[in-house]
Amino acid sequence: MTSSSFPYPVLITGASSGIGLALTRLHLARGDRVIASSRQPDSSPLAALASRHDKLELVEADLTTNRGPAALADETVRRTEHLSRVICCAGVLHDTNRNMSPEKRLEELLPENLEYSFRLNALAPILLAQALLPLLRRQPATFAAISARVGSITDNHLGGWYSYRSSKAALNQLMRTFAVEARRRAPNLTVLALHPGTTDTPLSAPFQSRVPQEKLFSPDWVAEQLTEQLDKATPEQSGSFLNWRGESLPW
Repeated sequence: MTSSSFPYPVLITGASSGIGLALTRLHLARGDRVIASSRQPDSSPLAALASRHDKLELVEADLTTNRGPAALADETVRRTEHLSRVICCAGVLHDTNRNMSPEKRLEELLPENLEYSFRLNALAPILLAQALLPLLRRQPATFAAISARVGSITDNHLGGWYSYRSSKAALNQLMRTFAVEARRRAPNLTVLALHPGTTDTPLSAPFQSRVPQEKLFSPDWVAEQLTEQLDKATPEQSGSFLNWRGESLPW
């Protein structure tokens, strides 16, 4: 997928692997200027990309800290006066370093894991939106967060995965609420929650054995599909929860 480049940069969080890395590569191939953030960008595949692309700028940011989203926004403000697109890809489902995995039973729910899930999956995107709003108000722009269908309350028939489900449900509500306010304060801004489908990334790796091969998507393919939806999206769709095909999902 190629198109003309945006007039202002694209900011991508969680850009060092998976969907975030694929989106970074795609936008660079389109000729876009990309600001890519991760916890350790210089020791990730982003470093090699930056050596080949003068339009790629790397920012180190830990979005799980209280100051992380605002610090990323401050660094972004130093680099540009506007943004064309923000895509929040940073997220967590499991973490062996934290003894964290999706809960199958209520007894497995740990408050520290629930809090950590909310910090990265829900709080980081909305706090970043809060800090970046001045860069998104004065020209057409898009703010998108990678959500998940398991965050749908209506579609929850299996239970389990308390931390991930609830943090993604919170993310959806936060994006919806942000979109309502943006209609008044930033009418050219489109706010979306996006479900990418099950993607072959480290996040889904422990659970792929249960996924039919035709429903396990490559990060590059998902990046193309999501970018197509973002390119087509209009402010009238702001506040939507969409899948990679552009179909509305139940809240």
